[in-house]
Amino acid sequence: MHTATSATASLANHDIVSRERWLDQRLALLAREKELTRLRDQVARERRALPWQRVQKNYVFDTPQGPRTLAELFEGRHQLLVQHFMLAPDWEQGCKSCSFMADHNDGAAPHLAQRDVTLIAVSRAPLAQIERFRKRMGWQFPWASSNGSDFNRDFGVSFTPAEVARGEVAYNYRMQAFPVEEAPGISVFYRNDAGEIFHTYSTYGRGVEVMMGTYNLLDLVPKGRDEDGLEHTMEWVRHHDRYDAAPRPQATPSVASCCTAKA
Repeated sequence: MHTATSATASLANHDIVSRERWLDQRLALLAREKELTRLRDQVARERRALPWQRVQKNYVFDTPQGPRTLAELFEGRHQLLVQHFMLAPDWEQGCKSCSFMADHNDGAAPHLAQRDVTLIAVSRAPLAQIERFRKRMGWQFPWASSNGSDFNRDFGVSFTPAEVARGEVAYNYRMQAFPVEEAPGISVFYRNDAGEIFHTYSTYGRGVEVMMGTYNLLDLVPKGRDEDGLEHTMEWVRHHDRYDAAPRPQATPSVASCCTAKA
């Protein structure tokens, strides 16, 4: 059932202007958009300029191809992008917001590979549990289990029950309350020709929106993300096989039907 939202209500009284006035305001916004583009490019340069940390531990993951080291997850490329996917050993299914992120992975993976990047998801759940959920969702991207290793804790996306109960965990580079033992994130690694691996970047919280291309598209349309009235911003998100059927658009009344209605 769909109800009116604050975004829908505001559209009813939206400004309607002449082409000339619309163009004036569009050009003003375009200048702001170009500022944002230049700022985004600058931040990207600063991100790439960050110093690196050498990865000292020999992490081993379970994969459908058998045990694999972190180095082997690169699949011969120099760069590895990891989606820290929230799927704990005792969960029946993956986090729906992480699934929303992962729905974008299969389309991106072949293009990233052309730029020397391997994309993979990593979860703490055992591999059999991961594979059951992957089959349900129809995904093809690589997905490894870090079960039994320190990988998730070392990169700030898994916490002990005691840490959660205490009321504060170390997440997104600060101490804060977090409701569950798993958290979302993205980590990036570089492997040089000598086989050395470096941690170059991680982002958490709203930083993971970089993987959510759907949000970029929603930001273009009149209702936007339409999340202002929700208790939690991503409350509307479902696993893609759990959505109700999308509402059908109502047909615009014809002249005849309008006249009939007024008669």
